[in-house]
Amino acid sequence: MTFTRKLMGLAAALGMAAVLAGCGYNTIPTQDQAVKARWADVQAAYQRRADLIPNLVNTVAAYAKQEQAVLTAVTQARASATQVRVDASTITDPEAFARYQAAQNQLSGVLGRLLAISEAYPELKSNTNFLALQSQLEGTENRIEIARRDYNAAVQAYNTTLVTLPGSLWAATLHRGYKAAQPFNASAAAQEAPTVDFNSNMMMAPQPGGAMAPQGTMAPQGTMAPQGTAPQGTMAPQPQGN
Repeated sequence: MTFTRKLMGLAAALGMAAVLAGCGYNTIPTQDQAVKARWADVQAAYQRRADLIPNLVNTVAAYAKQEQAVLTAVTQARASATQVRVDASTITDPEAFARYQAAQNQLSGVLGRLLAISEAYPELKSNTNFLALQSQLEGTENRIEIARRDYNAAVQAYNTTLVTLPGSLWAATLHRGYKAAQPFNASAAAQEAPTVDFNSNMMMAPQPGGAMAPQGTMAPQGTMAPQGTAPQGTMAPQPQGN
């Protein structure tokens, strides 16, 4: 009799689990974990870039000492990006997420400007260390773009479940602790590219309102390397967002 009761209890538990799984009870927690996993991929890609930047700055500094302002801006932007506090709650906190995205966009902007300026130095362009770092950073920018795209796809699926049936019923009852996740969005400046004029040794970066900022100032966040000026094999940071 005891064995029979245990067997019936196990069957009931399995039946209840099947019912809950079939009606979408596990969908929200499952998609929440997927969002967190893709978020970890984004952080890993950003960290890889941060790890490469000090070597890039040191290599460029050996050739382009007069570009100290740009090198300093890259170093400061990297420090700012790595100092922003990030944890699992960041993806559901709009303000914290915006701070993180802004810091990374700023770093993308000045890094793109550094690589654009480096084209003015033939010795640097032929340096094997610089070319290796440039290739690594190009690959990292592609990883960042892919990681952010995959994260946004996971966020879209998760957020859709929270507001559609039957997920919205679970979100309003047993899963009330789950909040909508924040997606990455492209900044307005990411759609523009700086203009480089090496004849006058001056870089002009588009500014809001159509104004141009001379060399020595920071390019807009998320800017890209100039189109048509960089030789084959150089890096052009990807636009932020999808």
